[in-house]
Amino acid sequence: MAQPTESPAAGNAKQSGESLAAPAGEHVVSPAAGPSSFDGHHPPSPELISQCVHCGFCLPTCPTYMLWGKEMDSPRGRIYLMKAAQEGECEITPEWVEHFDTCLGCMSCLTSCPSGVQYDALIEATRGQIERLHRRPLRERLFRRLLFNLFPKIGRLRILRLVLTAYQRTGVRRLLHGSGAIQLLPRRWRAMEALLPSLERYEKIPGFTPAIGPRRRRVGLALGCVQREFLSSINAATVRVLAAEGCDVIAPGEQPCCGALLVHAGEEEAAEALARRMIDVFENAEVETIISNAGGCGSSLKEYGRLLRDDPAYSERAKAFAAKCKDVSEFLEEIGPRAPRRPLALRVAYHDSCHLQHAQRVSSAPRSLLASIPGLELLEMPEGAICCGSAGIYNLTQPETADSLADRKAGHIRALEPDAVATGNPGCLLQMSAALRRKGLRTRVLHTVQLLDASIRG
Repeated sequence: MAQPTESPAAGNAKQSGESLAAPAGEHVVSPAAGPSSFDGHHPPSPELISQCVHCGFCLPTCPTYMLWGKEMDSPRGRIYLMKAAQEGECEITPEWVEHFDTCLGCMSCLTSCPSGVQYDALIEATRGQIERLHRRPLRERLFRRLLFNLFPKIGRLRILRLVLTAYQRTGVRRLLHGSGAIQLLPRRWRAMEALLPSLERYEKIPGFTPAIGPRRRRVGLALGCVQREFLSSINAATVRVLAAEGCDVIAPGEQPCCGALLVHAGEEEAAEALARRMIDVFENAEVETIISNAGGCGSSLKEYGRLLRDDPAYSERAKAFAAKCKDVSEFLEEIGPRAPRRPLALRVAYHDSCHLQHAQRVSSAPRSLLASIPGLELLEMPEGAICCGSAGIYNLTQPETADSLADRKAGHIRALEPDAVATGNPGCLLQMSAALRRKGLRTRVLHTVQLLDASIRG
């Protein structure tokens, strides 16, 4: 839904003590607090909740607050709802859940919060509680099961890619859109179809690619799931750039999905299983660094230590794994350029992936890489801290809100008139490409590493 109303849970919580309006540092506790509405498995930490002083610095950087102006759809409002549920002031009702479902998890509030509130840990813990304690309507459960039984499954995605390639090449897609029959599909299915990229070419990634010239590093590449099958050119460009910069690149074909979609949606158990498999695969690969080229995946890989903290067989291994993980732009800036860059006469607008910018705190490295390309003019996107609406599966579960944010981003792109847009996350690439098509704009959206690859290859 595009604009949720303020829930009874929110109203009851506010009536119990107006801590949202209290001066910074004050926390009003209800005298009628009861048993917690959360279970005992990693509920949102009271200590982390208490770090929020309700100062409001997060408000202008929160996409849903920006769209609707509703307190309970802001980070501090959602933290208040966590506190109310923890203290027994409200239950986990559908209305309460709605405020967390409409959160993009973009983590923009992390970089705008002067108190250092760990909203990422709080929202993931809360979503885990929701998935265990709240029973969604049947239609919602079925749709989420479909997503979680499809996107993290590489074999199933491969079959889907073959089907959708035929869908594009046979002209069926053109017929559905041209006749208007596509409008007969449910809203969420149309949202999924609108994100489909061109599938004309698939680039298979070899398990081993040797360094060009003297070897500087031996690195592993996390291939992703959707990106591996539907945006293979990004992985191919990443491998070429790393090899050109003197790296042996190991890309194990048996690696699974990293689990980012699952952990960000509260599906902890399934995410943990995938994390264990990833650790096993890359321990066997014996690499110095593990490279991610997807902002959302990278932030999840770097948090494996927290995800597997209760597993005595994997907790220390998970920390060691996470310490090796770097975004491709972060790694390339660290080792410095060796391959010569050739000119690209392009005006390029850079869009920060939320999880790359806010969760991983990587923002200067991709800009530095783009600025190193001769002839390239780098443009800054207005509202750079605001999410494009992709946010994992958000653009499928909340398509109206996601489209509102993407259309806003497309408007900024139109005003800049760039030749291309660069970003560091496949979800952002698909989301903005779809919005630009809706606006009738032909501006290409590319991964940062694809531009660097084009410059190196000339």
